[in-house]
Amino acid sequence: MSNEERNITWQTSSLSRQDRERFNGHRSRTVWFTGLSGAGKSSIAFALESYLSEQGVRCYVLDGDNVRHGLNRDLGFTSSDRQENLRRIGEVSKLMVDAGLLVLSAFISPHEEDREMVKQLFEPEDFIEIYVRCSIEECERRDPKGLYKKARNGEIPHFTGISAPYDIPKSPSLIIDTEQYNIAEAVQQIVEHLQHIGALNLPVQTDSALTY
Repeated sequence: MSNEERNITWQTSSLSRQDRERFNGHRSRTVWFTGLSGAGKSSIAFALESYLSEQGVRCYVLDGDNVRHGLNRDLGFTSSDRQENLRRIGEVSKLMVDAGLLVLSAFISPHEEDREMVKQLFEPEDFIEIYVRCSIEECERRDPKGLYKKARNGEIPHFTGISAPYDIPKSPSLIIDTEQYNIAEAVQQIVEHLQHIGALNLPVQTDSALTY
């Protein structure tokens, strides 16, 4: 421990996480979306945020691109930078859980060891890993940001799925296959799963009300 660290003391609020959960009327958790670029992580997370907000759930999306505009603008895409990127987001997610929010974190997070590092920041029930599954062929066909084309042309180094590996999650809480299900169906599956594990207490939609 450095001299600087010895001078740091955690300051405790008079409000507990349980107090904030009671005020909000729901439990707080981190829902972590992992998958290849173009798999649909952000689209699903933002659609889920919209739906849950309409139900009175206080939630917020932490998106991989968005955080690199500010908090993590100093980081690149090497393995060490990706690890630090996720460490910071894990810590932010943890703080937001303490604030009583349902956090929807959408990051490629390609390495199993890095996802495990983030997971270890939380109590087991507080971290819900969702693998947004989609083949590299389909992701490359979609290529919503034109990144795969640039990666194939050598313009983007360390690109997951092309010049850098992706470790398929070993035991995610839920798998969403976006070649099989659309965004609305994915949102409904996630809501039902969160209900099932006790992270939400909402009426489950069983019709076509979800139209994202």
